[in-house]
Amino acid sequence: MLDICLLGTGGMLPLPNRFLTAMLVRYNGRKLLIDCGEGTQVTMKLLGWGYKTLDVICLTHYHGDHVTGLPGLLLTINNSGRTEPITIVGPPGLRKVVNGLLVVAQDLNFDIIFKELPNKEQALEVGEFNISVTPVDHGLPCFAYAIEFKRQPLFIVDKAKENKIPQKYWKRLQYGETVVEGEKVYKPSMVQGDKRRGLKVAYFTDGRPNDRVINLIKDADLFICEGLYGDLESQSQAAKYKHMIYSEAAELAKGGNVKELWLTHYSPANVNIKEGLNNAKAIFSNTKLGKDRMTKKLNFSDD
Repeated sequence: MLDICLLGTGGMLPLPNRFLTAMLVRYNGRKLLIDCGEGTQVTMKLLGWGYKTLDVICLTHYHGDHVTGLPGLLLTINNSGRTEPITIVGPPGLRKVVNGLLVVAQDLNFDIIFKELPNKEQALEVGEFNISVTPVDHGLPCFAYAIEFKRQPLFIVDKAKENKIPQKYWKRLQYGETVVEGEKVYKPSMVQGDKRRGLKVAYFTDGRPNDRVINLIKDADLFICEGLYGDLESQSQAAKYKHMIYSEAAELAKGGNVKELWLTHYSPANVNIKEGLNNAKAIFSNTKLGKDRMTKKLNFSDD
């Protein structure tokens, strides 16, 4: 079971009723956070999922509304009693930015593992989380992320017996390892059933749409994407500062064949966030307006 929470939905500055955009993922009790603007730890507290098991923080880019909550959050995690390392992932400049912020959050009881990634498409695995990264156009190095949870094929006992696989190798084969015993070679396919679909969540803010993002989000169960404004007349204003409007996010969702789209990162000037929603829904019907601490449970399916 996978839990997703959109911790905040604001862009540029927090408002009394709108925290800055961040997303929290919880899987098997471990957590991953994407972005950490001012006030992120407050909305996390309101959510009530705790701090201590936050293992990974992914930063999209280094504008203040995406990173300045980091020192306070790390101090709160420290006060929770955590001693395990935390991995922080981000585009070029990560170490410099985080170390600068940590001037006011020193003497942490856990290490920080920096994953400062080059500005190109790539993938990495951190604990429970398979993370794919795609650079986007925002005027400075900026990433969109997809988090995937893959499933092993079912283990078929009858198939293992039919292929005369020694039982001592069953577990290794089930987890994808090929076993060589003398002249015999045992492959995972000799004990496994068909592939099973996993779960995928994608997150994109800030930036302009491109085909690489469509590839990144392809077939995602949930796509969280920025929509600075809803009305079509604001498209040129959004594009000027390398942002998107609702309908552009919907085009991405449609192109990527995702199951559901949540809009986020609203401009402070976007008071009536419902305005323009119908424009997005006309393109991608399963579009929803993100709200602070909006949550969703995703379950594995054998479809």
